[in-house]
Amino acid sequence: MKFILLFLSLFSYRYSYALDTVSAKVVGVKDGDTYVILIDKTQITIRLEHVDCPEKKQAYGQVAKQFGSNFCFGKIVKVLWKGTKDRNGRWIAEIYLLDKCLNKELVKNGLAWHFKKYSKSLEYSNLELEARKNKMGLWKDINQIAPWEWRKK
Repeated sequence: MKFILLFLSLFSYRYSYALDTVSAKVVGVKDGDTYVILIDKTQITIRLEHVDCPEKKQAYGQVAKQFGSNFCFGKIVKVLWKGTKDRNGRWIAEIYLLDKCLNKELVKNGLAWHFKKYSKSLEYSNLELEARKNKMGLWKDINQIAPWEWRKK
């Protein structure tokens, strides 16, 4: 009996706090880095891990939102979630469609910053450096303002 209870508690912990990958339909795009997915009739808000997109009223904010919408709205995606949530209760995750990662595509296309305050990923850092070098998206503008700075104003 103890073994069964231990197994059930471990199983419950694993699937309530540390999901690895889930399939879900994207039913909402709030902005470039915030999405709403549907899992078993439950809506869950996702904050994209590793990235920070321009705010909606910032230059390239609507472009980032449209890019994300074109990428995955209405589609079944894979969500890689390591069990962390932000202070607003949103899952911090990566979204994949087939073999492409939305988070990486946003940075690669110059529509998001690598959010170094919360991510130490060398891959995302290199994607941002490459986008800057190639003057992709917002990197065409010499006066771009990081979203975390823009939010302070």
